[in-house]
Amino acid sequence: MSPIVSVKNVYKSFGPNQVLKGISFEVAKGEMIAIIGASGSGKSTALRCIDRLEKIDQGSIEVAGIRVDDPGVDLHRLRQEVGIVFQAYNLFLHLTVAENIMLALRHVKKQSRTEARQLALQVLEQVGLRQKADAYPEQLSGGQQQRVAIARSLAMSPKVMLFDEVTSALDPQLTGEVLRVMEDLAAGGMTMLLVTHEMAFAKRLANRIIYMHEGRVWETGPGSMLETPQTPELRVFLDNGL
Repeated sequence: MSPIVSVKNVYKSFGPNQVLKGISFEVAKGEMIAIIGASGSGKSTALRCIDRLEKIDQGSIEVAGIRVDDPGVDLHRLRQEVGIVFQAYNLFLHLTVAENIMLALRHVKKQSRTEARQLALQVLEQVGLRQKADAYPEQLSGGQQQRVAIARSLAMSPKVMLFDEVTSALDPQLTGEVLRVMEDLAAGGMTMLLVTHEMAFAKRLANRIIYMHEGRVWETGPGSMLETPQTPELRVFLDNGL
């Protein structure tokens, strides 16, 4: 079966700073892939290139049959197939939780208010927040706001979900809330790529782990690779507790 995400020999620079240096990897449908590495290793840039938030300089990216690097790519279609959740929740503070989720459903998918509301409640149920539908973001904890951001992406029925260090601003209890939602998504067969510092979570749940170092895919393998790193760079990274 062909991969749902294919990244081949991708390069990306910001001015003189080459951030990605020929990275390649594939993701099969239903896989959870954790991308780890030190700050500046290119992890988040890789995710942003997959969603075409950044244009690549060289190489190719294909997601759900869409050539992301094609200059004429239909971004509208791509963003429906690929959901991305960031460290910052990016919720509209003047809208209720349900309204934040309904916004794209109404404007992108052209659903009626009733349809959009019904779907918003469904995805809020999925992340354990149905009772907060009519609350405003400022009335929620950071963990709850992040779960709303996940629900907003889920409402678009994406084929692939990207998570960019979504727990890094949260305390351990709130981190646990968000990770449980992601664990449920994985159990439901959602294809996921996550940039994370949560090593125990990655080791336990990821089908594969990709360790990036200085803009390259340095080492890749199952969760057990965190116990038996094959390269000195990964060993040092893990010893530093990052």
